Amino acid sequence: MSSIKLDIVTAERVVYSDEVDVVIAPGIEGELGILPHHAPLMTMLQPGELWVRKGGEEFLLAISGGFLEVRP
Repeated sequence: MSSIKLDIVTAERVVYSDEVDVVIAPGIEGELGILPHHAPLMTMLQPGELWVRKGGEEFLLAISGGFLEVRP
């Protein structure tokens, strides 16, 4: 199965970096589902929960906003 390279970065450091299967992020106009081979995208994020699935495990990360960039 394909995966996505997910990097969560703050001004100070890289908080999380791993290969994951699915990311659901709180975009400013609603939730965004990112799967492997998603079209390139850049958008702002609002505070909320970032949902991640890796293998059979799912977990949530609290975010305070920022932006999301999807690259090929």
